Order: sequence, then structure tokens, then C-alpha cells
Amino acid sequence: MPILTRRNLLKASAVAGAYGVGLGIASRFGGSAVAAPEPQVLKAAKIQASLMDVGATKDVLTYGDAGMPPVLRMKKGEPFAARLINGIDDPTTIHWHGIRLPNKMDGVPFLTQPYVYMGDHFDYAFTPPDAGTFWYHPHCNTLIQMGHGMTGVVVVENPKDPAFDSEIVLNLRDWRLGGDGQFIAPFRPRDSAKSGTYGTVRTANWQQQPQYDAPSGGLVRLRLAITDVTRIYSFRMDGAEATVIAVDGNPVPQRFPLDLLQLGPGQRLELAVRMPDNEGAIVKLEDIKGTDPKVLATLRSVGSSLKRDVRDLAPLEDNPVAKADIGSAEHIPLILSATAENTADNSICGSLGYSFWAINKVPWPGDTPDPTAPLAELKLGKSYVIDMENVTPHSHPIHLHGMSFTVLSSSTRQVRPFVSDTYLIQPNEKVQLGVVADNPGDWVLHCHIIEHQKTGMTSYVRVA
Repeated sequence: MPILTRRNLLKASAVAGAYGVGLGIASRFGGSAVAAPEPQVLKAAKIQASLMDVGATKDVLTYGDAGMPPVLRMKKGEPFAARLINGIDDPTTIHWHGIRLPNKMDGVPFLTQPYVYMGDHFDYAFTPPDAGTFWYHPHCNTLIQMGHGMTGVVVVENPKDPAFDSEIVLNLRDWRLGGDGQFIAPFRPRDSAKSGTYGTVRTANWQQQPQYDAPSGGLVRLRLAITDVTRIYSFRMDGAEATVIAVDGNPVPQRFPLDLLQLGPGQRLELAVRMPDNEGAIVKLEDIKGTDPKVLATLRSVGSSLKRDVRDLAPLEDNPVAKADIGSAEHIPLILSATAENTADNSICGSLGYSFWAINKVPWPGDTPDPTAPLAELKLGKSYVIDMENVTPHSHPIHLHGMSFTVLSSSTRQVRPFVSDTYLIQPNEKVQLGVVADNPGDWVLHCHIIEHQKTGMTSYVRVA
């Protein structure tokens, strides 16, 4: 097997990009092509934004001319196209987090496509096979680019979904700002070696504790996306009934009340919120993780009560995710561990200059004769069980590109069989994830605490 180098990857991805861009969109992951729609332009830009009450923050990064990256709306099973135009002095790409798409559209530099440099563009075209809540972000210099604002939410709609009275989308993220409202150092090495470096200003849709109106007695579809680079949330709703209807873009097997649910960076949550009947009542979405509970956003009841009942809400249609045949599945061991601190080589998406973390006890890109070989080579169409063990004292949201898995079991708790692309593994937990290798290509697998990713806890699997 040839060694995976930036030069080889750049050549391969350039060829793939030239072949795939502008030729149409393949159904699901491949196959017959159909005409691509007019692309939505996403221009990477540097702006100023009001994030604190001390004046505008400089060097904020976004897609578009001003403000938060737009919420992109797609339709399940219908072609979508976007053109990334790079208007910042830093190479970039777009990764479509959680969307099962062709490998050449995945947005990972030197693995699936070349860098997009300032003034250049790249066309993305795919057909989302699944409905749900997803998000998009760069996969270059991610701690800066994501940390400075380049994270947006994707809503893939299904016309068969039940009717809600209102929909609210929340992009949840921190900012590392000083008292003057300007950016400070994006990380501290001692924190990177632990749970990560937290932001200082917490926002929902780039606002601190925003408030949204919703019909009294109505059903609100509340879509949450954790686009933060570090923070793990423990969600609670105060003042209204909240029912969990989907996690990470997929309907839950059985709906349950939101009592306390912990999710990490990269994960998404959909709630059916039954608003209070009395006008003016306030509902609080809270994060109660840690010693300082935080109100993230509030909802206010307006108008006469619609007197809706969440029990009348029809189920969401399952996404067409293949189920692993556990009896015939091959097992893939995956150990998440710390590693001796050393100066890191460049990772798939750059480095912070340190190695603190590892997969199977080797920090990317490792020290073997072929250090950049895939973590595992999977046979197309075959079932696998990922036996993942966390031997560290910290939680890790592990994200798999290109495919979805089913949570099978945990050594520390009873788990629901969620279909997901990101699993928040707890300290000293062993978990089994079932997956069908049904999407060919090289797919990154990494911790979505970005400091952990960039200091060794990253790799990729190959499906062929």
C-alpha cells in the first residue's frame, strides 16, 4: 500500500474533484446522475459582529456578508449544490457533518479534496438520503476557523414529517473572548491535555440567552446543534414538557421526556416542546453541566392556547440506514487513550504542535513504517462492530464521517439503540457500535473536541 502523503492525496483529490464537480449528483452515494440545481453560494468571509455589549468583535469568520452562517435547508432525496468561495486568507473546505454523501464531497483536505485557497472555489453536490438536523464547518485550521464562527446548521426536511406549530433552530457555541470583546488565545496546552479549553462567552445563534416567541399551547420543533469546539452539554427544559424525538439526525427508537441528556460537540438534538397555555409564560432551555448552570435560550408563549397534545404527534419516518448483521459482523477494536507528550507531526487537518491523545495507543500520524495507513480496511457491504473503549478520565465525542452506526451496548449504563454518527463515550466506558460499511471511500474518525483531534485522537477508515 502506498504511504498516504499530502502530495499523493492532493493529486488524488484533485483528480476526483475535477471528475466529480459539475457533472451532476449521484443518487444516494453513487449511481445514476441527475442534473444539479443552481448552487447556493457560501462565501467564507471575515467580519465584525456584536457578541458582547462592549463593542464589535473583530476577525469573526462566517459564510456570507454578515452575521451567523445561514441555516441551510435541503430536502430528503433531492439534489443539493453549494459553491464555496474562499474570501479569507487561509485555505478552507466544508465538511457536511452527519450527512451520508459521496466521499469526494466530504470536505477533508488531502483525503477527499484539495485545499480551497483565497480567491478559489469548490463545488459541492450531493443528495441527502436522510432527513434531520445536521451541520457544516471547515476541516482546515479548525480550531481557529470554527472557533471564530464558521459553523452553520443544516436542516434536511421530509415532507412526510408531522406538522408542528413552530420551528426554532439553535446553533450552540462558545467564543474565546477577552473583556474587551476581542479574541484571545484559542487554547491552553494544559487544558488540551484534559477536557479542552472552554470559551468565555456562551451563545445560541450568536446571542446570549436569546428569546423566541412560540404559540401558547402549541408544539414547537426545537432543533439544537452543538457546533462548539469543546463544550459538553447537559440539557434540561424548565417550564414546559419537552419530548426527545431525534438525536444526531435520526428519530429515536422510542420517544422519551427530556429529563437530563448529555451531548457533546458535533451532536444534535430535536425536541417536541409543548408550550404553556398561558400567554407570556417563559420556558427555559438550560445547560446544567458543571457547577454553573446556564440558561441557553428562552421561549415565550404568545396568543390564545392551541391546546395541542404531544401524544397526537405522528412519528418521524426512519432514515434508510442499513442495520448491521451482528451475527456475521467483524469486530474492530478501538482504544482511546492518552499518550506521552511530544511534538506532533501534521495531522489530517493540521496540528497544535503537541501530541496528548491517541487511538489504539498511537497518536496520528503514528510512528509505524506506514504511519498514515487507515485504522481499518472495511469491505464494502459488510457488517462490523466497533468495540470502542475509553481508558482516559475524560469524555470524547467520537465522530465517524460518511456512515451511521447503531449503539448496541455499554459497559457502564443502559443505552438506547440510537442511530448516530457521533457517540459521546464516557470515562472508562466500553461501547459497541454496529455499522454497515456501505459508503466507499476514506472516512475520518476523530474526537470532536477539536483540541483532542488535533493532538492525536484522529484517524480514518477505508471502505472498498
